Amino acid sequence: MLPQSGVPGARRSATLHLVVALLMLPVGSRGDGVSLAGTWRFQLDRADVGIGQKWQERSLSDTVILPGSLPAQGIGDPVTMGTKWIGKIVDQSWFTAPEYAPYRRPGNLKVPFWLQPEKYYAGAAWYQRDIEVPAAWRDRRVVLRLERPHWETRVWVDGRFVGTNNALATPHEHDVGPLAPGPHRLTVRVDNRMIIDVGENSHSVSDHTQGNWNGIVGRIELVATAPAWIDELRIDPRVAARSVRVSGRVGGTNLPSAVRLEVELGAGQASPSASAAVDPATGRFETTLVLGAAAAWWDEFTPVLHRLTASLPSGEGRSATFGLREIGTQGTQFLLNGRKLFVRGTLDCGGYPRTGHPPTEVAEWKRIIGIVKAHGLNLIRFHSWCPPEAAFVAADELGFYFQVEASTWPNSSTTLGDGKPIDAWLYAETDRLLRAYGNHPSFVLMAAGNEPGGRKHGAYLSKWVAHYRAEDSRRLFTSAAGWPELPENQWHITPKPRIQAWGAGLKSRINAQPPETRTDYREFIGARAVPVVSHEIGQWCVYPNFAEMPKYTGYLKPRNFEIFRDTLRAHGLEEQAAAFLQASGKLQTLCYKEDIESALRTPGMGGFELLDLHDFPGQGTALVGVLDAFWEEKGYVTPAEFSRFCGPTVPLARLDRRVFSTAETLEATLEVAHFGPEPLAATAAIWKLVSAAGAIVAHGRLPARSIPVDNGVVLGGVRISLAELPAPARYRLVVGLEGMAAENDWDVWVYPEARDTDVPSGVLVVNELNPRARAALAAGGRVLLLIPPERVRPAGKDPVLLGFSSIFWNTAWTRRQAPTTLGILCDPRHPALADFPTDAWSNWQWWYLVSRAGAMMLDGLPATTRPIVQVIDDWVTARKLGLIFEAKVGQGRLLVCSIDLGNGVADSLVARQLRHSLLRYLAGEHFAPAVEVGEDVVARLMTP
Repeated sequence: MLPQSGVPGARRSATLHLVVALLMLPVGSRGDGVSLAGTWRFQLDRADVGIGQKWQERSLSDTVILPGSLPAQGIGDPVTMGTKWIGKIVDQSWFTAPEYAPYRRPGNLKVPFWLQPEKYYAGAAWYQRDIEVPAAWRDRRVVLRLERPHWETRVWVDGRFVGTNNALATPHEHDVGPLAPGPHRLTVRVDNRMIIDVGENSHSVSDHTQGNWNGIVGRIELVATAPAWIDELRIDPRVAARSVRVSGRVGGTNLPSAVRLEVELGAGQASPSASAAVDPATGRFETTLVLGAAAAWWDEFTPVLHRLTASLPSGEGRSATFGLREIGTQGTQFLLNGRKLFVRGTLDCGGYPRTGHPPTEVAEWKRIIGIVKAHGLNLIRFHSWCPPEAAFVAADELGFYFQVEASTWPNSSTTLGDGKPIDAWLYAETDRLLRAYGNHPSFVLMAAGNEPGGRKHGAYLSKWVAHYRAEDSRRLFTSAAGWPELPENQWHITPKPRIQAWGAGLKSRINAQPPETRTDYREFIGARAVPVVSHEIGQWCVYPNFAEMPKYTGYLKPRNFEIFRDTLRAHGLEEQAAAFLQASGKLQTLCYKEDIESALRTPGMGGFELLDLHDFPGQGTALVGVLDAFWEEKGYVTPAEFSRFCGPTVPLARLDRRVFSTAETLEATLEVAHFGPEPLAATAAIWKLVSAAGAIVAHGRLPARSIPVDNGVVLGGVRISLAELPAPARYRLVVGLEGMAAENDWDVWVYPEARDTDVPSGVLVVNELNPRARAALAAGGRVLLLIPPERVRPAGKDPVLLGFSSIFWNTAWTRRQAPTTLGILCDPRHPALADFPTDAWSNWQWWYLVSRAGAMMLDGLPATTRPIVQVIDDWVTARKLGLIFEAKVGQGRLLVCSIDLGNGVADSLVARQLRHSLLRYLAGEHFAPAVEVGEDVVARLMTP
């Protein structure tokens, strides 16, 4: 006997009387239907003996609520070191790194790499209830429809085996056949083990995001149809002709000679209708239905939907909603209804922490899609999975695009093209996807899965793409997200055109090259013949938001956040968590802006897909979103701010650099990426240079011109003399389109051409704590210790790899790929920075400083020490790091800086200005450190 697990209604009768109520069915369903939601009898089959012992012939002993999952109802095994995914982590070689030592202690069940369920079960579970078939269903065909089981289902009625289904992305439909009126026993066995090896990291099944749950969610219903029914209904729009080709199949016996077709046009037009002859041998039918010149097209700006109903003479019918739209290509660009389309996408990896499984309600999908649209994006890529019907319904209504993948990531435990079961299953799953969701206009792009591995996947995927290109022209097909680039692909999705790649580290453009806004990918795009979508751009991390922990009200708990918070507390930095989030979030946003704009300013590019607009809670905890795992804001960037550089119409400025002297002229080429509903006639660009206080110090208007739907559209040039501007100062170059809300901006810095960096009287500058410096401190002197970056003592076995950008993905899954930091945190009002304009976080001028600096390990200093310029460490190691700090040493006052402000300062306007600001501070009345530190502590910051 299994525990009740607190399930409401336990031990109640699980008999359902079908005569209670008939339900309105979703678009695409057929026949009369009734819900089976409620209390079911239930039993776990831990030893996998249920089939052999014929559990379908006995009454199961426990109860559970369906729709629902087992872990959400507290059913499963306690998480232990023997749990599959914990054991796998412990066995990983990279897990032996020093920073993970606390998690390797025996009995420590917190794993710092993803959300952790309270209970876990992988295996067979049996669900059962009694039903009573009404007299009205006599001689009718009965179908059991399970919207989203996880994963394989087997069904029995009265002990008679009905069938099996192993679809991951589409409803499981079991044809029960005619059932005599009266009581019957329905039994369903669900097995959530790896039925077909689709890849252990596939987000359709992995523990990283939605988790490997057992259960059935969404609609659970019995549907009754006539002996002849419409089994398939497919709609192929023809935009130019404003018509649709309608095809399908009638199933069953005594097939009618024709099917009646009728369209209800969304704009309230007259309803066209037609008849289609039915082939008596196959049941197939096909015809073309002209909708009329007034039939509206569907796209992201005008998502007009139409509804087609196919009826048999018996009254049996089936309906489908569709949009009049066509997706195609023109060279390296997408076309939607003949107009150029630029993909601005993000990912959904299936992570839904409150429920543990993807939502099946239209309202929730409308919330998510509305948030994504508010950030200027127009597409969601479903990484190695496909969402339920509700997602497509919401996207159709809101005017939004989907890239769907066939539930596979075959690069770890399985590969394609090797004759394994996945080879045949992938075709079957794709067929099911296209049949279930193919009429939805939002479904525009499809890939076989994510990042395939193996030696033979290219040949396999070539055939897969060719097959489905010939089979379905309603969408575009490509081999897989990431690679390979095959001749058969209708578009490529590749990680090469982006500013940082996996493994690039400090050699990436954002870390190795001074900041500018000119670089694009035109050479890469020009070498291709089809559109290119940049794969998984971004991956910029932000500090954990511990304030979101109370949101985890479901069975998935943020044990990873608990570990990170405890580590931060152990280092005495917990009070800075909110500041770390804000500062790293501003840097993250800045990185995403350059990533996105690099794609937008590339002529002929097809688009980009972020990884990700919201956090990915698995694979090492990838806090890469400006939104949390619940698609909710974190507080450092609003949708309106994000959409300034990400939207249908985005002004762009090409700048050679972001740092200038007062002797120079700021020059910029202004462009626009415009992918709105139509070209813009006689539109002028307006620009202004704005001070930090909001004063407009220069402005102008460029001649009006027509703007096509395209990117790389040059608007004109700007030249601004900087000689009369106050400096040092930060300014914003703001560019907009006259009469439109579209506006964008870029920070630039102006420094004096000449700046005094000589050492003031009474200040000693040294590069090591030598006898002269020690004597000065003993005598009450003022000392500036400039530690050469190469002499900063490494932080034990986990070196601090300092770079300008945020952490890429995370340090765990990338084996501590550089940088391992999240930018800087400082107080702009500190008098040491009085002559160095800065925010509290990293901005582009800091590139010139952190690229020639070493982060000091300051855990050995008194707990009250707060660096003037702090480095935000990786949340796994959570150490106190700094670039500048001050201390009282003996009778003297010491300022320590590990940025190269020595001999090479003359070649950097930024470094020169910072040196000037620090020296003025040392010589002034405000230099009065409060924290006392011993000489030996300071000395240990340097290597001998």
